Amino acid sequence: MSVPVIAFFNNKGGVGKTSLVYHLAWMYADQGKRVLAADLDPQANLSSAFLDEDRLTTLLWTEGTAHEFTLYGAINPLLAGEGDITTPHVEAVDEKIGLLVGDLNLSDFEDELADSWLNTLSANKPRAFRVMSAFWRVMQKGAEDFEAAFILVDLGPNLGSINRAALIASDYVVVPLAPDLFSLQGLRNLGPRLRSWRAEWAQRTVRNPDPAILLPAGKIEPLGYVVMQPVMRLDRPIRAYEYWINRIPQDYAHYVLGQVEAIAPVREDNHQLGIIKHYQSLVPMAQEARKPMFKLKPGDGALGSHMHAVQSAYRDFKTLADQIYARLQLSPEVST
Repeated sequence: MSVPVIAFFNNKGGVGKTSLVYHLAWMYADQGKRVLAADLDPQANLSSAFLDEDRLTTLLWTEGTAHEFTLYGAINPLLAGEGDITTPHVEAVDEKIGLLVGDLNLSDFEDELADSWLNTLSANKPRAFRVMSAFWRVMQKGAEDFEAAFILVDLGPNLGSINRAALIASDYVVVPLAPDLFSLQGLRNLGPRLRSWRAEWAQRTVRNPDPAILLPAGKIEPLGYVVMQPVMRLDRPIRAYEYWINRIPQDYAHYVLGQVEAIAPVREDNHQLGIIKHYQSLVPMAQEARKPMFKLKPGDGALGSHMHAVQSAYRDFKTLADQIYARLQLSPEVST
């Protein structure tokens, strides 16, 4: 039985994917759930959020490590033609949070994944299936070793080969959105691509020449969207914000779900998982304290109105975590 994989993705940067994965991992840990976070963005921002510079230097820069402590290290033997994946290192960020550490060298996998995607349509190409399933198999092995209930995946904002492989390794997709033109443009690009990748992977899995190669199901089921509210600026009219946020339910239903349905307002839309305010004053404080915003204390500088913002952040992320978990419970795979 596989561990459910939840990817956080939009074809638009700056919509809070990394922050969502980071804060949700901590919220689930607070709730007693064991979680594996996988950093599949070659920029490795999630790893930088979880780990301080000294630890990152030890894992990534120490002479002789050869990426052995990163996710890239687990797939490198396959990439180098020296065998298959190896058991990944799971960095214990917390008793209940494990991390598959990101690596800029992950971008080296891009061309290999592009070639393997084509080769999975050819006869008797078992290596292509090993390559295409590498992310999923590494994540599953990491989750098994860490005894995680589910896997949260952070991805970069593009529709390249790395993200295609990561998404076919995902059971569910959560789409972070900002109420602006470019975020919704990303949504329009994302939805049709998810549907085509799901269908194309289903065509490929039946061609697997080696039953011993375990493959992801490639469900890529949209779980819902999260609205990340921007900082309101004096040069940004309220009516512009209202226009874009009111378009989200319609565009999500049409482009991601392929549906034409009666559209409720965003706060009443069943596909909306949560609305997260921009806690502008808490961000630098949390980064300095190296903890999620909702864990800030007076000793970290969260005094007066800041403490009210901390409590509000806790409510926002708890609501979001509960919504996602409740929808996961529709699947019999999930346990804690």
